[in-house]
Amino acid sequence: MSEEEIVEEVKKTPLETRAESLQERFAEQSVEAIAANGEITLEVPRDNLLTVCTALRDDPELAYAQLIDVCGVDYSDYGKVEWETNSATGSGFSRGVADSDAREAKWQKDRFAVVYHLISYKYNSRVRVRTYADSEFPVVDSVVDIWNGANWFEREAFDLFGILFDGHPDLRRILTDYGFVGHPFRKDFPLIGEVEMRYDSEKKRVVYQPVSIEPRVNVPRVIRSEHLHGIEDESNDMAEG
Repeated sequence: MSEEEIVEEVKKTPLETRAESLQERFAEQSVEAIAANGEITLEVPRDNLLTVCTALRDDPELAYAQLIDVCGVDYSDYGKVEWETNSATGSGFSRGVADSDAREAKWQKDRFAVVYHLISYKYNSRVRVRTYADSEFPVVDSVVDIWNGANWFEREAFDLFGILFDGHPDLRRILTDYGFVGHPFRKDFPLIGEVEMRYDSEKKRVVYQPVSIEPRVNVPRVIRSEHLHGIEDESNDMAEG
């Protein structure tokens, strides 16, 4: 078969078959390949991350040459909810539940994860790579030497989640200011923040002060389609009457 024919054959391969092939390819690295929701996720032990990522880029049968995103994830509140939507009132609003009533989390793995989104233009294929970082001191190896575009993505994950990337050439905050304390995308970071800033006309500069907003539980608006139709039907009946 020619290279063009091989490429076309790979493109037609079902998702589950491709996931099984990837799991076999990286069996020695203890990679778990999951096919779900129309995509493939490779769960890679962090000690094998660089080995797997290098192979994903350089293996001609894979050719994941482009890194399109890197993001952090905090699973500490996975499975918990602050809202009760199943018993929303007819007015369309649900009620926030107390912390003690929140659904218990069922996450059993490390708290933090780093997710890499890759694309192979050669095979028109995408894959997600996920590795977990230690809950107390989250550190993973930087992939900047494999995909240079990871530079700012990793800085963002460090800034927002506090995940460290060993080997990164310039790991600094990129979205918050240099005096910012904490990591705002962590689930235990208060939604209202720790401090607020304002311009002090006497000092002629911006100053920080304690947050003046009172914390509260966000309550989403829930509109049931059947309830909405019921209102419309009732209105039509009244109009006809």
